Amino acid sequence: MLTNRQVFFNNVAQTSETPLALEIEKAEGVYLYEAGGKKYIDLISGISVSNIGHRHPKVIEAIKEQLDKYMHLMVYGEYVQSPQTLLAQALTSHLPAALSSVYFVNSGTEAIEGAMKLAKRYTGRTEIISFKNAYHGSTQGSLSIMGSEEFKNAYRPLLPDTKLLHFNSTDDLQQITERTACVIVETIQGEAGAIVPENDFLPELRKRCTEVGALLVADEIQCAFGRTGSLFAFEQYNFIPDILCLAKGMGGGMPIGAFVSSKKIMDSFTNNPVLGHITTFGGHPVCCAAALAALHVLLDEKLAEGVPAKEQLFRSLLKHPLIRSVKGKGLLLALEFESYDQNKKIIDNCIAAGVITDWFLFNSHSMRIAPPLNISEEEIRFACGIILESLSA
Repeated sequence: MLTNRQVFFNNVAQTSETPLALEIEKAEGVYLYEAGGKKYIDLISGISVSNIGHRHPKVIEAIKEQLDKYMHLMVYGEYVQSPQTLLAQALTSHLPAALSSVYFVNSGTEAIEGAMKLAKRYTGRTEIISFKNAYHGSTQGSLSIMGSEEFKNAYRPLLPDTKLLHFNSTDDLQQITERTACVIVETIQGEAGAIVPENDFLPELRKRCTEVGALLVADEIQCAFGRTGSLFAFEQYNFIPDILCLAKGMGGGMPIGAFVSSKKIMDSFTNNPVLGHITTFGGHPVCCAAALAALHVLLDEKLAEGVPAKEQLFRSLLKHPLIRSVKGKGLLLALEFESYDQNKKIIDNCIAAGVITDWFLFNSHSMRIAPPLNISEEEIRFACGIILESLSA
């Protein structure tokens, strides 16, 4: 009989030649447990998914309660389902009035795809602008606006009429014109290595989009839901997007995403043609119930409010001659090293010692620090101790 590991390599499609292949049988809080009993602190939260930790009791309870009522009923948008309505109401109650209509999907890249279609449909324009080193997902449309040529070249031709600008360059903003349907920007560039906006870049981007009638789409798939110290990262940077894309930390560990806009803009999908955007499983009731519970946990346990102090603790502890810089915001941090080879050795040492970390897709010489927001001070100190020991090794 084949082992799970053998089946994994034989029958589960692989995305790299050297997957981590940790065999996890249980997760709880900030910890993952291997089949053999080894315990790991999760410093990457499944890439910013487990913001409230793994298997939070209130999320588990909400899932079980919904399972006792119903699961999938009908394709999205046809039936009134309380998990969707309650979640939409809760989300929009914490957003500006201009972001009042929620379209639920299954993932971040689907949120981006929906936002791209919505912008083209509403404006009647075709050009879509994004930024170098941006990551918005791997489906064809999202891939078309990805900021890395290396990841795109094998899949051309992609969508036409796209353009890449430089993040944090206000000089580039004049390339946004009356031809532009939308500009899609990560509030904080995640896979570039947690690059934060500077010098009023995002307010200036907002101003330019308004001047030419282009929609501004904020991709907060990785940085929302408390990760940067506020429920949504754009709240800290003095701008309001026309469309907001969400996923990852939204579902408390369950797969869900959304794009949010005004009712006026979102109603573009209702006609010419009708059913302008369709999804079968978007807004799945069990996922919506989990997401609502996760949102309540974030708010009730004031997890976002605790992020700045935890960020400062990480920054104060992670000092070593090999660490060139610590970039990022909140609990989305990047430790910069000299090279990928050096970073990879340190990451491997950390994992061997029981701390799971990783590199960034477009910044392979930097280490990702993005733990669950409910990580304790004691756990931060322990994890940083392992990182420093791995550096010395």
